[in-house]
Amino acid sequence: MTYCVAMRLDAGLVFLSDSRTNAGVDHVGTFRKMNVFEIPGERLMVLMTAGNLSISQSVRQIIAEHTTAGGKSIWNVSSMYEAAQVVGEAIRMVHDRDAGTLKEFGIDFNVSMVFGGQIKGERCRLFQMYSAGNFIESQDENTYFQIGESKYGKPIIDRVVTPDTPLDEAAKCALISMDSTLRSNISVGLPLDLLIYETDKLTVTRFVTIDEHNQYFQMIRNTWAKQLKTVFESINDPVWNAAPETTSNVLSSQGHKNQPLRIQAPAQFGIDKTVSVPGPLQLSLIHISEPTRQEAI
Repeated sequence: MTYCVAMRLDAGLVFLSDSRTNAGVDHVGTFRKMNVFEIPGERLMVLMTAGNLSISQSVRQIIAEHTTAGGKSIWNVSSMYEAAQVVGEAIRMVHDRDAGTLKEFGIDFNVSMVFGGQIKGERCRLFQMYSAGNFIESQDENTYFQIGESKYGKPIIDRVVTPDTPLDEAAKCALISMDSTLRSNISVGLPLDLLIYETDKLTVTRFVTIDEHNQYFQMIRNTWAKQLKTVFESINDPVWNAAPETTSNVLSSQGHKNQPLRIQAPAQFGIDKTVSVPGPLQLSLIHISEPTRQEAI
């Protein structure tokens, strides 16, 4: 599987991808999922992929070489929106060529991508691409996109990242998000590719491949685990059967007794059922005696 995350911020863009592919426990491999299309000083675009590896590699090759009927390619379009259209057309070309054959072998046409960057003369833009070649664009209300195993790394981003988050702080958040995913899902793995793009640089200036020996990432992993445990232990335990007006951290209020939904055993098991309400509102026991199967006969 895969986990990739990209963020569009006022200061630029952050891209982070893992490199694990998994076609079964005997077929775990390492393939880089971040691809850069660059004309220094004129355009910088980054594509990250998830899903079927053969599909994503075919799409990447077509993007690099394809020119549309209107003469547009990734190398000459005048806007990132047009570049996203070129990527979408490449996805559809691979679908038209391969989807039918893949279906005959029981394989779905499954690919998703995050595509972003900047072309000289416009702002940074970020898109999420789907298997049909359609896409959506990041806005201030939604500053990031994830593909692959996104659920484990989402909460920290939702709590921390806003459009005005500095790039280094956003990169730190992305790495924590990735560490959470690595810890909870073995189908995501090192090494990682991290690219930080500053608005109007129009070239790659900050990129690193992170392995298990990377000093900063090891610090992130150790510190985040310790700080989470410290914060967890500092939160008070719940108080049961108390009055909220006189006690804090009340989980169960005195005088408001809740009962679980109890499933009664069938009569043929001959189980003697006793129901009582514990605590200060103690009620008399209600004895329910079910006949055994022999008595019923």
